[in-house]
Amino acid sequence: MATKIRLQRGGRKGYAVYRIVIADARAPRDGRFTEKIGMYNPNTNPATVELNFERALYWVETGAQPTDTVRNILSREGVYLMKHLRGGVKKGAFDEAAAQKKFDAWKADKQNGLNKIAEADAKAKKDAALKALDAEKKVNEEIAKKVADKKAAAAAAKAEEEAAKAAEAAAAETAEAPAEA
Repeated sequence: MATKIRLQRGGRKGYAVYRIVIADARAPRDGRFTEKIGMYNPNTNPATVELNFERALYWVETGAQPTDTVRNILSREGVYLMKHLRGGVKKGAFDEAAAQKKFDAWKADKQNGLNKIAEADAKAKKDAALKALDAEKKVNEEIAKKVADKKAAAAAAKAEEEAAKAAEAAAAETAEAPAEA
């Protein structure tokens, strides 16, 4: 029986979540499977992978053929590196402890790289937020300046109107004063 390591679709429309399964090569994508070895969620950033590492390694060493996407997932998780290192142990190139040490060093280096990427993304988001805040402050200052200019113009117009009324009232008083005398 030819076995495949493939993705089995789940989730809802527009939000696919996949199971990583071992299935007969003749079985349909979402059909019968032998074993579930993990989950893959491409909707998160970065994509979330939950993998039973030991079972995945067992099936890869047994000869199960992964699909292209699953091969990339397994490679990123280090399954193929561990298979390669175990091959070196079988040939006597180094012992099991050295292989585990090399794998742990690779995993730590990979994690450092992912942390740097996450920090860069967080910094970029923070910088974008500060830039948007500065742009919003400038817009608010311009609006406040326009409102202040309008209020000043309205106050000046009101002052002129009151001055005109006062001048008319004063003119009317001076006109009435000689008439009374």
